[in-house]
Amino acid sequence: MGAPRLSSTPLPGIGVRYDLTTREQRRLSVVAHRDGSRTFSAYRQDDPDACALSVRLTSGEAATLIDALMPAHHSPNLLSTTELGLVAERIELSATSHWNGRLLGETRMRTETGVSIVAVLRRAEAIPSPAPDFRLAGGDTLIVIGTREGVETAAAILGRE
Repeated sequence: MGAPRLSSTPLPGIGVRYDLTTREQRRLSVVAHRDGSRTFSAYRQDDPDACALSVRLTSGEAATLIDALMPAHHSPNLLSTTELGLVAERIELSATSHWNGRLLGETRMRTETGVSIVAVLRRAEAIPSPAPDFRLAGGDTLIVIGTREGVETAAAILGRE
């Protein structure tokens, strides 16, 4: 079988529906709504017109699902951290976080957890290798790398209110 076929259908006033039929003849669809949300639907195998599952995702949830389906380490040019026993994750800093407005170095993240904060995403900007004097802000997404246990501890520390 060749490459999977993806068709698209404009839905006036709603967005665009994308349909995919898998090699097992399962029908999947995604409606890309104009507001950025997505509706993912899977249809019954015995009746391809009967929807078995439909889930509405925010644009952020859809991006997370895309990361799960196509992880960044899929690229042969990037380091595959899982083969080394490491994980890379995004941790969002809430506006009510104890660390909102504080310096990155105050978290003592590497000392306490062994985890490195390799970048901070703030609005449309990426700050690679933030220094200890970098001031954290609610809404920041921290890109961390470390052991599974270290990353989980880091998330708990950063989630402190």
